[in-house]
Amino acid sequence: MKDYSQPGAGKISLHGNGVGAPSPEEVEKRAREIAMIDERNPDEFTDADWAQARRELAGAENNTPPEETPDNADLTEEWDMVAGSKGHRAPRPGVEEEETVGEHLVIDGLEEAMHDQMLEARREELEQEGGIV
Repeated sequence: MKDYSQPGAGKISLHGNGVGAPSPEEVEKRAREIAMIDERNPDEFTDADWAQARRELAGAENNTPPEETPDNADLTEEWDMVAGSKGHRAPRPGVEEEETVGEHLVIDGLEEAMHDQMLEARREELEQEGGIV
């Protein structure tokens, strides 16, 4: 499947239903769909299928620790109650700088529609071959 957005954000909705953290059953169902689209037996999905399904549904995990700098390496005293700065806006993972939330939702919807079309096309092929899944 062609990926038009950067990985990282995960799904907000599937088929019009809101999605929270995906359950193992949802990830397994998606992994089976990925195997079927790749013309393999859905009951024999691979670890790569599982990982791709997990990435698609939950997004990429950010397991990188914060960067250590000379300024924050030896923080041993308590913080002041008043912040020294107002901070800055943190970037959203998996979203390009110029991409708005609306654009992200449209791209996500297009990717999900493409997945559904490929899955349905594969099911039709299997039905024509006489082995409906």
